[in-house]
Amino acid sequence: MVTVTGHAYPWDVIGDLSFPDRVRELGLTGVTLAASYHSTRAATPLHPRHQLVDARWAALYRPVRDSVWAPHRLRPGAAEWMTEADPFGVAADALRRAGVPVTAWIVLTHSTRLGSAHPDLAVTNCFGERYPYALCPANPQVRDYAATLTAEAVRDVPVDAVSLEACGQLGLAHLGHHEKTDDAWTANAARLLSICCCQGCQSAWRERGLDPGEVVDRLRADVHAEAARGSDPSPTPLTDPMAGHLLATRHAATDALRTQVLAALREVLPDAPVTLHANPDPWATGPSPGLTPTAAADVDALLVPAWPTGPAGAEIVTRAARTGRPVDAYVTVLPPAAPDALADHVRRLRGAGATRFSLYHLGLAPAWRQRLFVEIVKAVHDD
Repeated sequence: MVTVTGHAYPWDVIGDLSFPDRVRELGLTGVTLAASYHSTRAATPLHPRHQLVDARWAALYRPVRDSVWAPHRLRPGAAEWMTEADPFGVAADALRRAGVPVTAWIVLTHSTRLGSAHPDLAVTNCFGERYPYALCPANPQVRDYAATLTAEAVRDVPVDAVSLEACGQLGLAHLGHHEKTDDAWTANAARLLSICCCQGCQSAWRERGLDPGEVVDRLRADVHAEAARGSDPSPTPLTDPMAGHLLATRHAATDALRTQVLAALREVLPDAPVTLHANPDPWATGPSPGLTPTAAADVDALLVPAWPTGPAGAEIVTRAARTGRPVDAYVTVLPPAAPDALADHVRRLRGAGATRFSLYHLGLAPAWRQRLFVEIVKAVHDD
């Protein structure tokens, strides 16, 4: 059976008694609800009490307990813009009491607040420029933070499943501030500028026999060569030996992060199915990091990005399906999706091997886009 769920924030549910009924009327089989999330300024066009929520920093939408976080260098912010002490718990309870299954949506290494306060733990490019929104999992403190965050997100809250976002390294791209970087770099340059050169990564390079100074100089030269080369709509493989070592370093940190996060989760929810936000491109960074050779075997399903309504989404699904794990296609009804192309897009994704669909976003979509959820559900179940 193909399932179709929708993403939401706690503030979409709290204070809107009609929300569970709307989920059922749309034909969805559950809600993926944010338990920890990065900063956002979110529209709430259908909510009866507000139209906008300004979530000013990455927050844990559960009580932030001093007894747990005191020993840690990294500590999540509390959701001070919410009146409830336990927003995720309140929203999850409301949905499950209404018969709507809940998946806990946990965002791990994406926190501008923490990266700014602890710059030595942030992803750093070959020019020494830090990405404060991105915590680098090569650092043990980041892995400890992510594991504790995961356990605290679902502690004492009955949920049906867990979805892990940013369970790996973020890179150059970041949809934040008033972004003024579109089309500034070729696809290969963006990939090179997403290779982390923080002290934790450099220590791992030394263990592989690489000289950090030589690596940084080579990366900088390659970035400048890309600038001279000009337009490049898609990246070409980085296949030289140095690139192989750099990718292996990133993957080792990603595997260590995932292992620690899953161990912490199993202490609290030993049987909950886990979906991993992932990309079959091993060099991918961001909310859906590149799959490592062992990642798929550790989880129950892979959620892959399929937002643009072109052929690239079907290709990603096809590649992810080769792992043998169920593939959850992540589809949005918001831009960049073309509304009149969504139904055909979903059919292509189904044909490419998607057996689950996750829709973005129940709270952000205005009334006229809500009908697109119904069209998607119908297209998913078309023979």
